[in-house]
Amino acid sequence: MAETREKSHKPKPRVRPIVRLGIFLVSHSFLVSVVCCTSGVLALFLLPVLAKNTYISENALMPGSASPMLSNQHVLDGNRLVKDLTNSNLKSSETGIESHKIIAQYMLDLGAEVSFHKFHPQMNQFHPLHFFSSPDSGKIQENYSCSSYGINTVGVIRAPRGDGKEAIVLVTPYNALKSGFGEALSLGIAYSVFSLLTQVTWLAKDIIWLVADSQFGEYAAVSAWLREYQTPKFSSLSTLNSEMCPDINNLFEIKVHSVAGSKFSNSFRRAGTMAAALVLKVRDQGEQFEDTISIYAEASNGQMPNLDLINVVNYLAVHRQGLRVNVEKLRSLLNSSWLKSLGEIFESLAKVAKTLNPKCKFGIPATEYVEGTATLASSLYYQALGVPTGPHGAFRDYQVDAITLEISPKFSLDKVWRNDILLRGGRLIEGVIRSVNNLLEKFHQSFFLYLLTSPSKFVSVGVYMIAFALLIAPLPMVAASLYVDANSSSNFLKGDSSTPSAVTDAAEHGITIRSWKWLNSAKLVFIVHLWGAIVSLLPYFICQIPDCSPTTSFVIWVLLSILSLLILNSVLASPLACVKASQEKEWALVKSVTISSVFIGLGLMSVINFATAEIGALVMVPMCLLAQPLKLDVRAGTLRSCCRIICNLVLGHIAFPPAAFFLLKGMLDGFGSANVGDFWMWVESLWAWNSATYLFIGMVQLPCWVLCVSILFHSC
Repeated sequence: MAETREKSHKPKPRVRPIVRLGIFLVSHSFLVSVVCCTSGVLALFLLPVLAKNTYISENALMPGSASPMLSNQHVLDGNRLVKDLTNSNLKSSETGIESHKIIAQYMLDLGAEVSFHKFHPQMNQFHPLHFFSSPDSGKIQENYSCSSYGINTVGVIRAPRGDGKEAIVLVTPYNALKSGFGEALSLGIAYSVFSLLTQVTWLAKDIIWLVADSQFGEYAAVSAWLREYQTPKFSSLSTLNSEMCPDINNLFEIKVHSVAGSKFSNSFRRAGTMAAALVLKVRDQGEQFEDTISIYAEASNGQMPNLDLINVVNYLAVHRQGLRVNVEKLRSLLNSSWLKSLGEIFESLAKVAKTLNPKCKFGIPATEYVEGTATLASSLYYQALGVPTGPHGAFRDYQVDAITLEISPKFSLDKVWRNDILLRGGRLIEGVIRSVNNLLEKFHQSFFLYLLTSPSKFVSVGVYMIAFALLIAPLPMVAASLYVDANSSSNFLKGDSSTPSAVTDAAEHGITIRSWKWLNSAKLVFIVHLWGAIVSLLPYFICQIPDCSPTTSFVIWVLLSILSLLILNSVLASPLACVKASQEKEWALVKSVTISSVFIGLGLMSVINFATAEIGALVMVPMCLLAQPLKLDVRAGTLRSCCRIICNLVLGHIAFPPAAFFLLKGMLDGFGSANVGDFWMWVESLWAWNSATYLFIGMVQLPCWVLCVSILFHSC
């Protein structure tokens, strides 16, 4: 008896602080959700304020440390090439061949190693395995002809101080069949730099000048050359039939001057591992105020080049050549009144903070905030889209840092201003090549994960992840709270059980029912996500239908998606026969499992493409947290329930992928230009570029939307 009394008065073990914190957060999940979501959205709007000035991390780059060596003589050489290309009065059928011969001859005159790379375009047909394969996964057109081939002209300069293990690539897109003066001028800038680099003694890396034949697209030409460079193929398609294509055979009839080192080869020319790549373009129509250079850096699936490469270009362009550097902005946000008001609020708060602490550097002017937000939104949008913004994206598929530079001259390109653009553009390229030439290893010091708010300001991964973490932080706590609430609300121990054995049997029976209830909800969520995978694969079969318009393809896709959902629901989603539980809180369990799956999906997507995960969290997290049967809110009839009904209906429309697409397209291009087939063409572009955003929409966002809609219309 004494032993029993001692055991009953034995102190209970203390709960650990971390367990107490978890219990507190789960029990106050609503308050935590409001605080975290509000803080996450506020942190996202604060990113332009928190942006830091860019700086060069790699000391070996040393941009601008040496005086430019590009002289007026090199400019004259480049101008001569521009004249020869623009003044050629040949037949239209021979223009392409003659242009390639002219460019190759100019390269040979400098003593470079020259070769032609013949390629054919690849079909961007949807295939499920494209998302998990190497970049060399395109389908070659079987019925090809001479006109379906493109020809890249490649010149290589061997570094006098190098060992041939590293190279720098300079790319100039050029469509010989339909070229503008801007393309010819970009060739002139590249040639002036190329002629200089054949004479210098400080070169430690090989230089590859790729004149990409852009008649099938700039990206296609660069990508085809890179595939051959990185993964060579040995097949009969590498050479053309001389009887079928006599004009292409004329390419090899080039007079090789007796210059030391001049060598023309029919085989594919290679150099060392690529340290960096620059794509140079010149716009035909200039800006109105000053000479500008636009930087395009986004590659596939949100990949970005090392920030040091952008910093070097920005420093040399602004401080050495007097060019205004421009990065892409969402123009629709520049005239936004609410964004300007928000900037003024932040500016006022910064003034108050500075009066309290003079050392405080928080805050920027309202106009700078609007421009920074527009640039940040553009950076987020293009990274989330997963489609490269230029031919430089082909290099990132092989982990080569590359950017596209597009020069926009201030005035029309007459003789005087043409020489000025040739000189300043050439010296800019020279400076960048000289900085990269100083590197002893690949770019690694600076950031690879960042968002730009201006050419000289950025937000690093350690800052912008805070907003995303705050947005998704409530999801696991709300899921746990819903699960506990759904199980505790059901009274499984009904009746008067007088014996301990009856109590034990009832408890075991209650645990069994709770387990089956959770598994039933998990099964439903799994089936919907399986349906999302099927919907993502349907375009592969729809593409096999001949002569099918985008509108028709979209309608077929919708009908097949609905049919597959009904089939899965009838075959697999029938309730388990052994489950006999109250359906009153079934929606809470479904919501709990749905929130858990969304949390996992957003977390995985943040590793693949953060921008997609951030935009997805802004739409999906509020929809998941607010989802509740409309019948319950209608019965309550309170102001809070009415607000929740309105929010659920609005979010239910916005979160639907086609509706979100048309809303965004209407905001950017106007609602009058929207068409049903536009969504199909947009989806086609996503899978053509192997964008992971396509998989996210089909396997995460769409199933989440279906589950939330089913919760809204749950018959509780």
